[in-house]
Amino acid sequence: MNHPDHPAGTAPAAPGTDPVTLVVGVHLVLLDEADEATVLLGRRRNTTYANGLWHLPAGHMLPGEPVTRSMAREAEEELGISIAEHDLSLVHTLHHLDADDGRSRLQLFFRTPRYDGQIRNAEPHKCEDLRWWPLDRLPADTVPYTAHALAQITAGHRLSTTGWPA
Repeated sequence: MNHPDHPAGTAPAAPGTDPVTLVVGVHLVLLDEADEATVLLGRRRNTTYANGLWHLPAGHMLPGEPVTRSMAREAEEELGISIAEHDLSLVHTLHHLDADDGRSRLQLFFRTPRYDGQIRNAEPHKCEDLRWWPLDRLPADTVPYTAHALAQITAGHRLSTTGWPA
């Protein structure tokens, strides 16, 4: 017999086994047009997470928003550029266990072959500086999971995990 709250063929989860709720982050991997081995990072400022560290242009998915819209929105908010959602390609997925708060996070990393506008620091209250860095010489004070993901992308890996117990 079907339960009115559950589609046919599904049953409610046993107590304590509810589905995992993930925080979903979106990250833009922008490589310099003249030097594909150089990536754009911003130094975070006045933030609750990773203040003072270098990080990719990034943000969180909002309720009711597909991940491609989230990424296009963050690019416009942080860099002042417009990206067509259909131009975004997922280049890496990172399942990250955050040691600070113990939350499971799905970090999605996107590339785009084109964008409209000039890259600029559109959120100087949250970003101290934007700078291009060689992928093989990222600053020591890069957000650790960002450095991990960029190394994985450079190695051609599309999926990785970090922060989980061995």
